[in-house]
Amino acid sequence: MTEATKREGDAPAIGGSAGPDRPPVPPSGLPGRLEEVGQGRPGPAWRPCIRWKEMLLLLPTPALLALGLAHLALLDHGQVRGEDLRPALAAGVLLLGSSLLLSLLGFRGEQTFLPLGALLVSVGLLFLTRLEPDLPAGYGPVGQRQWQWAALGLGVYLLTLLLTRRWVWRGRVISWDLLLKRYRYIVLFVGLALVLVTMYFGVEVNGARLWLRLGPLQFQPSEVFKVALVVFLAAYLEDKRDLVAFRGFRWGRLPLPPIPYLLPLLLTLGLSVAVLAFQRDLGAAMLTFGIFLSLLYVASSRPAYLLAGGAAFVGAVFGLYRLSERVEALAHVRTRIAIWLSPWTHEAAYQVVQGLYALAAGGLLGRGLGQGTLYLIPAGHTDLIFAAIGEEWGLLGTTAILLLYALLVARGLSASLRARDGFLQLLGVGLALALAVQVLVIVAGNLALIPLTGITLPLISYGGSSLLTNGFILGLLSRISATRGPWDR
Repeated sequence: MTEATKREGDAPAIGGSAGPDRPPVPPSGLPGRLEEVGQGRPGPAWRPCIRWKEMLLLLPTPALLALGLAHLALLDHGQVRGEDLRPALAAGVLLLGSSLLLSLLGFRGEQTFLPLGALLVSVGLLFLTRLEPDLPAGYGPVGQRQWQWAALGLGVYLLTLLLTRRWVWRGRVISWDLLLKRYRYIVLFVGLALVLVTMYFGVEVNGARLWLRLGPLQFQPSEVFKVALVVFLAAYLEDKRDLVAFRGFRWGRLPLPPIPYLLPLLLTLGLSVAVLAFQRDLGAAMLTFGIFLSLLYVASSRPAYLLAGGAAFVGAVFGLYRLSERVEALAHVRTRIAIWLSPWTHEAAYQVVQGLYALAAGGLLGRGLGQGTLYLIPAGHTDLIFAAIGEEWGLLGTTAILLLYALLVARGLSASLRARDGFLQLLGVGLALALAVQVLVIVAGNLALIPLTGITLPLISYGGSSLLTNGFILGLLSRISATRGPWDR
């Protein structure tokens, strides 16, 4: 079977074992005792390193915040006071202090993740601060709360880097990645269980139960499930990569996919999408499908999976639409598709139409920060924040934001491909692609290219769950970028 997978002309897949162009990889067999995980020598002695590139790239973030807040202050009360710029100063201190802390800890990972993430978060902070007076009173101080969530997201980023170090205990090296790989089914079960619990005990908003309440706080379990799914798929596909990519299964002359090894993945996908669809979380369902399909292709390098997945997606959408005519729990699917097909005539399409009007009004350069009519856009701080940005910053502003996302995803993919083993490569690629798919889904929904879904624009839209989850994702990507040798710390 091994020889069959190495036919001439086959594209190399990510996640393979060490070869002549790769450094030797530590044994990937999972031990029977926790303290034996990741046995080996701990690596080079600790020494600090100044992260000059990161510090320089962080400077535009407080500068953008200061300029934006000063502009909003002039529009609001005609002058710029010291207290107006205090949040920008605090952001600069926190960001540069975080970079200095990583320098003192001797962290040698990618130096662009934190600056790119911080710049995107700063865009969201500016627009949520600007939107806060225009939102109905029931929404509360969304701008102020987003500043708090952003600080917590930075803390999650740093905590992730700290906890994913290789810890030595009783002479053994405990490796976080092997723990995730070993307990991948538990990780997936916990993520899916949280989504199921939300269906029955979650907080209902606009007819959908998407949030769980923990005291005064609410969080969206689908954000946790997104990461859990990537962990499971990366671990499973790394173990079964050769079998999933194998082209020797046939029924007579008809080539067949390796069904016995794809079946667990297909069952996981079907169950996840079904649960999310019945939960009325179409955005998370589309994101789940996109993550599954992209990781399967990356691990196998078989274009047939993309073609089959695309056909299955079209068939699933058509099937859900037909089923929604008979099942009341899926009525929202029919409504979303009907709005997408006829946004100008459907009675429930006001939100989508206002978003399109806002994008059109922005033109090339936009109306200017604080000059738009964002109070006319329903959910302008969540689902349609891209349209809100388009009205005030125009095509150039939205293009710049998409370029920042593209840079973040590209750096994530590049860093992941240099990781020391197949699981870390697939994990990093999966996390980077999850960000890319989420951006594509919500931006395409704002442009009415696909039905509008309720997922957030990563790092920009209002939401604590999203900011904390993306802080965790960037932390994992940063840690993966530092795992370039077999005995790294």
